[in-house]
Amino acid sequence: MSFGELGGGLRPLDGGWSGETFLAEAGGERSVVRVFADPRHHPQAAEVHEALHRLVRGLVPVPDVLEVRRADPATGTPALLVTEFVEGVRGDLLLPDLDEAQRDRLGRCLGEIAGTLAGMPFLSAGTFADKDLRVETFELDLTEWVESYAERLDWSPSDLEGLRDVAADAQDRLDKVTRVSLVHSDLNPKNLIIDPETLRVRAVLDWEFAHAGSPFADLGNLLRFDRDEAYVSGVLAGYVAVRGGSATDALDLARSADLVALVELGARRTANPVAARAHDLLLAIGRSGDVHTAPEGDDRG
Repeated sequence: MSFGELGGGLRPLDGGWSGETFLAEAGGERSVVRVFADPRHHPQAAEVHEALHRLVRGLVPVPDVLEVRRADPATGTPALLVTEFVEGVRGDLLLPDLDEAQRDRLGRCLGEIAGTLAGMPFLSAGTFADKDLRVETFELDLTEWVESYAERLDWSPSDLEGLRDVAADAQDRLDKVTRVSLVHSDLNPKNLIIDPETLRVRAVLDWEFAHAGSPFADLGNLLRFDRDEAYVSGVLAGYVAVRGGSATDALDLARSADLVALVELGARRTANPVAARAHDLLLAIGRSGDVHTAPEGDDRG
């Protein structure tokens, strides 16, 4: 079957910015098709995704992989990953309608997921090179990371200097964490399918940016924009229940680790609303000198 034939029965799924995820229906069965057509994708992206699903299965919930197709340059067919369709509600759609007790309960479930991923060790930090999840080592220093994006941020000298100071302090905290773990790297309610009755996670989706890195990176992603007190305390309680330590230390390290993503997103603030929001958050952090700062009046969940 060619991609053109397959594409005739596909409907774009809401929730992402890539435009590469589709719902397929055939014979009364539904599945999800992820297309890796953009040149930015790793040549083995579909196979890396499938390997990650196998790696975490039984530890965190992921959809069953039904089919993996390698790209075929001869026919112009991109790589595909076909997974089962998991019933439930996206976390970002569910969270705003929950009461305080429910937000705490959902937060605990999500914190447990982040804590479980943070316990899956790798020997070095970096990106995945192939379907065997071989790591291409990539050492990252936050102060150097900020400098590499300084021109694209296009901030005033004083704002940029404030961010440099925050990054240096955050790097000092992160240097005390010597362990490396699996990082989903886009672990937020938008990529989680939730059972609306039990508030348990039914599926963790979209492993495109997964890598080996900080055990606190996914926790930082979960807490980046959703600052509601019940939700935050629930996420932290779930995380430390799995990984140990204190909620205060975990939050400091999570917000420090999340600066990596905020800098990259903020530097392309015109790309989409999430990047624009990340830019505003990063600017508030740089101006305040505090990784826990949020833009004034930003109480969005």
